[in-house]
Amino acid sequence: MKPIRVGLLGLGVVGSGVWTVLAQNRSEIARRAGRTIEVVAIAVRDTARARLLVGPDVRVTEDAMALVRDPDIDIIVELIGGETVARTCILEAIAQGKHVVTANKALLAAHGNEIFAAAHARGVMVGFEAAVAGGIPIIKAIREGLTANRIQWLVGIINGTTNFILSEMRSRGLPFEEVLAQAQRLGYAEADPTFDIEGVDAAHKLTLLASLAFGIPVQFDKAYIEGISHLASEDIVHAERLGYRIKLLGITRHRPDGIELRVHPALIPADCILANVEGAMNAVLVSGDAVGPTLYYGQGAGSLPTASSVVADLVDVTRLQMADPEHRVPHLAFQPDAMADIPVLDMADVRTGYYLRLRVDDQPGVLADLARLLSDAGISIGSMFQQPHGEHQADIIFLTHEAREGDVNRALALISDLPFVRSSVTRLRVEELN
Repeated sequence: MKPIRVGLLGLGVVGSGVWTVLAQNRSEIARRAGRTIEVVAIAVRDTARARLLVGPDVRVTEDAMALVRDPDIDIIVELIGGETVARTCILEAIAQGKHVVTANKALLAAHGNEIFAAAHARGVMVGFEAAVAGGIPIIKAIREGLTANRIQWLVGIINGTTNFILSEMRSRGLPFEEVLAQAQRLGYAEADPTFDIEGVDAAHKLTLLASLAFGIPVQFDKAYIEGISHLASEDIVHAERLGYRIKLLGITRHRPDGIELRVHPALIPADCILANVEGAMNAVLVSGDAVGPTLYYGQGAGSLPTASSVVADLVDVTRLQMADPEHRVPHLAFQPDAMADIPVLDMADVRTGYYLRLRVDDQPGVLADLARLLSDAGISIGSMFQQPHGEHQADIIFLTHEAREGDVNRALALISDLPFVRSSVTRLRVEELN
């Protein structure tokens, strides 16, 4: 049987990893796929560098569209990133009847509905395992392994950069800015780390996971996104004292009134599994009604781990290339005509616990006034402690029971206006993961 011929768009960190994995595991991959998989052409900007890596037998060009329109290429692997050229290339490849594999979570979060609809209409596949959590096969697990379940919720540490920063802040007691600089030196963070530290990267991934879990369209624009750049070292210390650790989480839950879709730092119990995911590792906890909680852990980025997922998609496409398109596994786990029109909840309607820290004048009546305002807003205090700050001020830390975010916003606005409050209120959410 003739080999599957692959056109590779991009030969950066992941692209070079794909080349390496296909070369070093060639025979094993062929045994699994039923035929060999060969990269026959590569489109890159730096053609000279690419030729040094792949040798003279592979066509190297700067023209990505030439590969997309080449009738002798079976599968296009898009690893160039971005939302403009990549989108054009993928849609054209689909129009040409080619299967596509991509690691481009930003593109799929923004244009996934369009791309998946085009692929379904043309009868081709779009593999995107590498778009979420690097080498962890979380998409296949949700789309296939958990297909018997009604997914209840999903919580993940799905950005290695922020997890490394928070781990270092906790273990070494360093401020955010110092650890970020360290992460940049080590290559965990980009020169412009905004997408990572402000939660955007995690939100791209969570958007795709929510669609797979609940059978809803991709709706990145409705995700609540909050990063970690505002976190203070003292809050990490206070969280430890209270029996919690702070992690940047992607959270999606199926509530009776809609779907939660949110990314933000949160306190989680120090003895739970996710709290002990350290460094640049990723982990996703998925709860199904039949199977209960299941955990998926591993490297969420890097050349070979991400290439592992890209090549796994190539093997899947190779196996299923001749299958009836109507009987393949749907891109988003549910049949396209069975996608649900379930609303994504506004953050103001989300209910969770809260950690609140504020600096106040140390005088009689302060606690009573704070407790009254919280109570008037329907917010119940679970615990609190006070820490002196100088001679006449104190920091007060509250942990609340589950409350509605909109009510908390209303209470904090009133608290901020009190004459004895000397700082803005730090608010973090608390997730018990039960």
